[in-house]
Amino acid sequence: MLDLQTGAERGPGGEPSATDFLVIGFPEIVEVFATDFDGLAEAVAGVPSGRVYIGAGALVTAVAVYGVELDDGAVELIGIEIDP
Repeated sequence: MLDLQTGAERGPGGEPSATDFLVIGFPEIVEVFATDFDGLAEAVAGVPSGRVYIGAGALVTAVAVYGVELDDGAVELIGIEIDP
């Protein structure tokens, strides 16, 4: 899915590839989910176990990442939307 949004390879104008995003932009987002899950907006109002990170990054104009807190407290990232 990420390759469809960013491309598997860098674009002719230097647009980032999926790998570029995963290596450079994604770790910071994962850290936010790990350290401030409750501070993120609810992905669906009234469902506190589903959260969304919305932001911009060095490589993308905008990104939204969706995560769900599981019964054991672990967080699983379940979706991503990128505006390159």
